[in-house]
Amino acid sequence: MNFKDTYLKLENIAFLATIAFSLTMGQARAEGILHNENSSKIASYLQATQQTVKGIVRDEKGDPLPGATVLELGTNNGVITDFDGKFTIKVTSGASLQISYIGYKPQQISASSTSIDVQLETDASQLNEVLVIGYGNQTKADVTGSLTKLDRADFKEGINISPDNLLQGKVAGVRVVSSSGEPGAGIDVTIRGVGSIRSGSTPLFVVDGVPLANDNVSPGGTNVGFGSSGAKNPLNFLNTSDIESINVLKDASAAAIYGARGSNGVVIITTKKGKVGEPTLNFESSVGFSNVAHKLDILNADEYRKAIKDPAFDHGGNTDWQDEIYRTGVTYNNALSFSKATESGNYYVSLSNIDQEGIVKQSDFKRTTGRINASESFFDDDRLNLQVNLTASETKDNGVPTSDDGGSDGQLIIHTLMANPTWPLKDADGEYTNFNMNAHYNPAYLLSIYEDQTRTLRVLGNAQLSFRIFDRLTYKMNVGVDRSTSERNTTIYPNLTDRSPKGMYVQNNFETTNSLIEHYLTYSLLNSTHKLDVLAGFSYQKFERSGTNFGFDNLSPKGEGVKPVNNPTPSNSLINISGFAQENELQSYFGRINYAFDGKYMVTASMRADGSTRFGTNNKYGYFPSFALGWNLTNEDFLSNNNTFNNLKLRASWGQTGNQEVQNKITQESYSLSGSEGYYLYDNLELVNGVTILRTPNPDLKWEVVTQFNVGLDFTLFNEKLYGTFDFFNKSTTDAILNIPSRVLNPTTDVWVNMDGKIVNTGFELMLGSTLMKTDNFSWNLDVNGAAIHNEIKDLPVSYILSGNVSGPGMSGVQANIFTNGHSAGSFYLYEHAGFDENGFDVFTDQNNDGSINIQDKVIYDGALPKVTYGLNSQMKYKNLNLSLSFIGQAGGYLFNNTALNALNINNLASDRNVATDYYESGANPANSPSASSYYLEKSDFFRLNTARLGYNFNTTKIDWVQGVNLFVTGTNLFTITNYSGYDPLINSPKSSGGNQSIGIDYTSYPTARTFILGVNVKF
Repeated sequence: MNFKDTYLKLENIAFLATIAFSLTMGQARAEGILHNENSSKIASYLQATQQTVKGIVRDEKGDPLPGATVLELGTNNGVITDFDGKFTIKVTSGASLQISYIGYKPQQISASSTSIDVQLETDASQLNEVLVIGYGNQTKADVTGSLTKLDRADFKEGINISPDNLLQGKVAGVRVVSSSGEPGAGIDVTIRGVGSIRSGSTPLFVVDGVPLANDNVSPGGTNVGFGSSGAKNPLNFLNTSDIESINVLKDASAAAIYGARGSNGVVIITTKKGKVGEPTLNFESSVGFSNVAHKLDILNADEYRKAIKDPAFDHGGNTDWQDEIYRTGVTYNNALSFSKATESGNYYVSLSNIDQEGIVKQSDFKRTTGRINASESFFDDDRLNLQVNLTASETKDNGVPTSDDGGSDGQLIIHTLMANPTWPLKDADGEYTNFNMNAHYNPAYLLSIYEDQTRTLRVLGNAQLSFRIFDRLTYKMNVGVDRSTSERNTTIYPNLTDRSPKGMYVQNNFETTNSLIEHYLTYSLLNSTHKLDVLAGFSYQKFERSGTNFGFDNLSPKGEGVKPVNNPTPSNSLINISGFAQENELQSYFGRINYAFDGKYMVTASMRADGSTRFGTNNKYGYFPSFALGWNLTNEDFLSNNNTFNNLKLRASWGQTGNQEVQNKITQESYSLSGSEGYYLYDNLELVNGVTILRTPNPDLKWEVVTQFNVGLDFTLFNEKLYGTFDFFNKSTTDAILNIPSRVLNPTTDVWVNMDGKIVNTGFELMLGSTLMKTDNFSWNLDVNGAAIHNEIKDLPVSYILSGNVSGPGMSGVQANIFTNGHSAGSFYLYEHAGFDENGFDVFTDQNNDGSINIQDKVIYDGALPKVTYGLNSQMKYKNLNLSLSFIGQAGGYLFNNTALNALNINNLASDRNVATDYYESGANPANSPSASSYYLEKSDFFRLNTARLGYNFNTTKIDWVQGVNLFVTGTNLFTITNYSGYDPLINSPKSSGGNQSIGIDYTSYPTARTFILGVNVKF
């Protein structure tokens, strides 16, 4: 099936034409009904002289107000202001207009002028938000789904390289967890719990109307003696200073409009636009200083000398190896932006640069970003509008030797923690000490012989054309391109160790292109009683990915010595030569109806049909419906005179979304020749001798389906002194896509299938906010959000699925996570540690009472996912001084401390290595070999002061050319209350197995930093 050819067929054009004709006839029929009922009135109206009135509606600050209602009094003639707050309406001469918007007092104005500029006043008795819902906007009063909006004032403070980090602690039910503290490292965002066994619960990110691919845009790190490592965060290309707002769509009613890609929720990012008023030039500059937030408690040199039995392990030095690799990292962040709006358009231009040193020496992140957003309207009635968004960035990441896939061979953090503190850093000749190189690296020397740089260029741009066919029907086209090229160069220089390889260079190249074209029609009907919005459209998106990989082994040095050599020359050993090229396509039809009656009753219904080349020939299309109801109780007569509720709305929704984040070609046959995968034979080709079958075709493979039910309550009380939302949800994932061995006929072949069973997330979300105090000089706002989620696997047709590779001596093939019925996703599967015997050796519980310990004695421990997550945010303002505090926390979860098992175990004392203080004091025997047991399972509960910001706004009224100056000091990760012994309890190392995700494992993660920032924001 070729979607590109399908798209060019005339039936798609006919499909859109049919929609336009139907909506046009629908309007004609509606006008006909009105004519029958009010013939004399409408005849008189048509005979009167009409005029066209253009205008703009502003909020209390003078900024444009999109979504405001402009209604000709006494008629059903009305329009809604566009994104720039503008409107055009034809009215009877001398008529009056009523302009209203939720959260503002209605205003009546004469239409005697053809150009109107209206500024509304706030009304504390109503809500005041416009939410982006995908392919459109809605006022919060009309929303029936579960959505949360964050404005710039709500974002997480501090050094935020990527926009996903802005959500941390700000949205109920959204958990943001880093895979590492390294600058630019990947971040896991989970909305309403883990819903898939396979790796990846990342939501769909949409930037200015362009849905991004969730795939990496940079290569992972190839093993040059240190294990492989993951790719950098694909969202690093965005400058967070350019972001105006983020809308999080959580339930199926909100997310179903994105169909096959909405199962993990949707995050819609809207960047800044020019605002009406004087042109604005804004300059932001800051400098930050970062240090390791928490060092691990391991034996110092004196303690180590007392602990060892072999005097040969005392090398006469006194070195804190954590101090030798950690440093104070300095971050410079500068951004310059210009914005302006005219009567017909608006413009925003920015240029930014960030240079962040990591807290581990030789690690850093650099990014330069430029953005242009422009919008212009054409014709006297602004019938045609063109909006262009374009951003381009260059990022450079310098990494250090870390690994995701196990072993301790060359990983910097492990070697730092295990390093004997009695070894001196350098010898008498000033060279790095060459201690026991066949078993262990000098960490500082390891840094000196290793380089790993990733350079990524990315351009994201789209053009949106909007044409108003008539007052109620608008056609929109959205064309977008997201293109990136990335190169990763990894080198271990020739060195004096006894380890292999002695020198290696590998280059990985990556190129991706994401192309989008969308057509959709919106129809709006508005009068004093009815409000109707109808959306229908078509979307085509193509994803292209390609890459190459090559390297050289046995690099020959130029010169002698321990220090790294310059310009190593390759030998004739060319290695790791490979490449790939893939593409997949997504073709979609979608529609949505929003209807509100009398401001009391709301209905939303949507449907999306997605066709994907990733799935089998028998299941190319999936269908994703949703339905939601809303009831605004405060507009009912029985609450009309109450003095408590300013707003009380009940919501209920049901819907289905999909997950298509799987590998390309998994429904097709896969063969290999000479053990190399990648030879794909199609139906018209025959097998030849010597070809090995790697994958069995499955033409029936289809999407994972998420079905979600949600009930919610929005409320505002006591003149908006207390406000909040409450949601209950049930989210069930079925048709899980898994890679399993094929039938007995060919047990060496894998096949991808939709497995029976489901993952169910049931939970509550709560957000409460309050204006605790508000006077002329002082105000204090406080809000808290939290979620309690119960995750459970049901009806799985197999006994269990394992994942979560454990690293360490003797741990080959051991896995810590289990997916099985009756337990949460990624539960731990470990031996139960019952203490130490009289000789200091592990004692495990014999669950079967058979006198021996084997795999049947392992116990399932729930808790890889915390039961409760929460955030608390406080904003205080006294005159020109403002203070904001943000706290985050979680409870009811556990981490498997794989770092402790591998790097800090008691048996290190028997091999010239260091040990954690707790393990040394445990009474364990140095000859005790570690096992994957509950001994390394620790509570991940914590409470953290995540950010604090103190700012001062200078009075600039006497300086004509300066609008405002804000000086601020920000601290991040200031303190954490926890019993977890590792670097950070909020961590999830990527330890997946067989494509199935790992949860709750901490393995040699790059530590989290504590940062202090001094900055200034000047507005001209």
